[in-house]
Amino acid sequence: MHVAHLQLHDFRSYPAVDVALEPGVNVFVGSNGQGKTNLVEAIDYLSRLSSHRVATDAPLIRAGANQAVVRAAVVREGRTATLEVELNPGRANRARVNRSPLPRVRDLAGIVRTVVFSPEDLALVKGDPGQRRRFLDDLLVLRTPRMAGVIADYERALKQRNSLLKTMYAARGSAREAALATLSVWDEALVRAGTELLRARQALAADLAPYLGKAYESVARGASRDDARLEYAANVPPQADPEDPDADPLVTGFRAELARRQSDEIGRGVTLVGPHRDDLVLTLGPGDEARLPVRGYASHGESWSFALALRLASYDLLRADGDDPILILDDVFAELDRDRRTQLAELVAGAEQVLVTAAVAADVPEQLQGATFIVEAGEVRRA
Repeated sequence: MHVAHLQLHDFRSYPAVDVALEPGVNVFVGSNGQGKTNLVEAIDYLSRLSSHRVATDAPLIRAGANQAVVRAAVVREGRTATLEVELNPGRANRARVNRSPLPRVRDLAGIVRTVVFSPEDLALVKGDPGQRRRFLDDLLVLRTPRMAGVIADYERALKQRNSLLKTMYAARGSAREAALATLSVWDEALVRAGTELLRARQALAADLAPYLGKAYESVARGASRDDARLEYAANVPPQADPEDPDADPLVTGFRAELARRQSDEIGRGVTLVGPHRDDLVLTLGPGDEARLPVRGYASHGESWSFALALRLASYDLLRADGDDPILILDDVFAELDRDRRTQLAELVAGAEQVLVTAAVAADVPEQLQGATFIVEAGEVRRA
């Protein structure tokens, strides 16, 4: 899979840009603030329908513009499809494939697959659990696009339930009874979508684990594939239903935990149970007794190696599914020492398409020499 052509209208700093890309390596060189990252961010947006740099769409629209458009010709197994997303502030976004509108924007997710390496990746190992949950969910959607709907359903139920909990603390009499009845409805919606999301995340973590060990061995000097591990930590314990042996233990456990924490939730006005409170636990060490959490214990170099290994593991897992995702290396070489630059370059050089951004061409290892574009003052030209 590769992007053959990229067009942007009022996306980030670009009123308009039209760039023909090549299979293999494409390098965008330009000083900071010239717009090179905006180009690869647009391609990544088509993949995940979100940015790896900001949490909302508003910053993606050029100042003073009413909307932004990202359009790309994507080649997959010899066939070309034109993907387009229209970002509309204050209104619903719209998506098209080969000029035909899609019923829902989220139907675009996963058609093109990207794996992004960026300086922000350190947050995967050093940041809060939300960073790691987002990492898992992004990868889930790339592997199984319908999970975008499950995640949206869960987030909708969570938002409605939190809103109701905020009003319940002061409710009395019939108002409280009515609120409790409504809460039970949102409990079931939360359990239904949350159980599916939880099970999918657990399966993904299990699939990713062996690739992580191999990737860490490749990027960390003197490491073995048993050093780096991950484990999904859920706050919903499975529980058997003594009255129904065939009941799903996750569903039973989720309902039981919601019932147990209900008074706490009403008092605090927030949902305390569910996959939005889970974490992906990352550990490092030569054996179980010496194993420590990466967050808080790993050195800066070890943290970088672990973050790179997570991305490489994602890439290898997607390739094992039968598709070669587009690799995006966004200003990452400036953050790495010479040895890690070389190791990473050697590992990704064989991808069908690699997009690299760098402030200076000398930062790009010789293994990743390819089509080069100069990005300056909002213009992109072939070197």
